[in-house]
Amino acid sequence: MTTKKSFNYNETDTFQREFKKLNKRFKTLKEDLKVAKSSAIELLHSLNIDNRSIFELTGYKTTSFKLYKLKKFACKSLKGKGVNSGIRLIYAYYETISKVVFIEIYYKGDKGLEDRNRLKKYCNS
Repeated sequence: MTTKKSFNYNETDTFQREFKKLNKRFKTLKEDLKVAKSSAIELLHSLNIDNRSIFELTGYKTTSFKLYKLKKFACKSLKGKGVNSGIRLIYAYYETISKVVFIEIYYKGDKGLEDRNRLKKYCNS
């Protein structure tokens, strides 16, 4: 039997501001993030269960972590949408220490793609 790892979650300052702003529009976002952590992030990185909601972002040169995009983010505030809510979550995963750093969160209706400059800056820091 495989046991789940314990994860350490952190957020960038920019992520915190974006989250706060989105949380005013989508009141269930805080609870939805908890669900995403356990039903997608931890399943993939701890138990290797891929529910096709998370995709690795390639093209960034790093050795200590990998960047991922969570596309299927179920948001209860967006009724009837399910996992096709349009909320996107970008994070860095440090496999050796089971650490997740949230870098960006956005609503696809406001912005089509992740901020590549921000991701490059994060990778270089």
